[in-house]
Amino acid sequence: MLRKNLKNRLIKDKVEPYVYLLPFMLFLIVFTIYPVINVFILSFKENYSYLRGTFDGWSLENYKEVLTDDKFKQSMINTFLYVLFVVPVSTAIATFIAHLLNQKIKGIAFFQTAFFMPMVTSITAVGLIWRFMYNKKYGVFNYFLSLFGIEPIGWLTDSAWSLVALVIFGIWNILPFTIILLLAGMQNIDEMYYTAAKVDGAKPAKIFFRITVPLLSPTIFLVSIMNTISSFKVFSELFPLFNGKPGPYFNLYTVVYYIRYAMMEKRKYGYAAAAAVILFICIMIFTFIELLIKKHKRFGASKW
Repeated sequence: MLRKNLKNRLIKDKVEPYVYLLPFMLFLIVFTIYPVINVFILSFKENYSYLRGTFDGWSLENYKEVLTDDKFKQSMINTFLYVLFVVPVSTAIATFIAHLLNQKIKGIAFFQTAFFMPMVTSITAVGLIWRFMYNKKYGVFNYFLSLFGIEPIGWLTDSAWSLVALVIFGIWNILPFTIILLLAGMQNIDEMYYTAAKVDGAKPAKIFFRITVPLLSPTIFLVSIMNTISSFKVFSELFPLFNGKPGPYFNLYTVVYYIRYAMMEKRKYGYAAAAAVILFICIMIFTFIELLIKKHKRFGASKW
């Protein structure tokens, strides 16, 4: 009897975790894995008709057409530039702000709340506010520039400045989430390290770069990967900022906006699916490179 109860207990302990994971796995399969597989299959269907459910055959024609389209090439360049500027700059700024918010100073709760407020605000509403801030005549940015004798800039009307405007908005938009994760990571660092450093007479800057940043590096790496994936899918920042258009002269196509353009305007679903698969591959490559960099740094540190 005891052996039977023990056996049932062991079976229950093995099965129970999978029972709890089952709803999540079903959700993942239905809303993530199945759509990805479906898009991948759709990308090989030539002249696919959504209404009739018919297509002319299987081929690589969608990929050939996408990769030779100048708009797609420009969207890739714009997206890469956006990622390369937004991710490192936002991570650096967020690390510094999180460090300040982690200090025991008066009124810190107010500043923490202020920095986290954008997370609960609609990106569309915020985008409209930023459009006004970027206004050439009445915007806040040009007002501050005028204080230094600089001529007003057409942030949203000049193609030379439109990507800069999008990058600044993107950095601001991604900061709250990044700050929250980095602040949580800092608060998990053992106070013993700081106490020992202060006893040795280390200055605040040295403590930050020699203790905080190295111990926070796993969180910084996680944040970098998540922000990279998010930045590659930039669309919600672009849409309200330029009133639904990809830049002032249609010069600011991003890959996600291009996919929308191919699907909603050109009605070429296989074509849009091919662009989506290419974007997915780019995200995977960037993520893999970041993982290799982390592995290399870890190996170098252990060897040292």
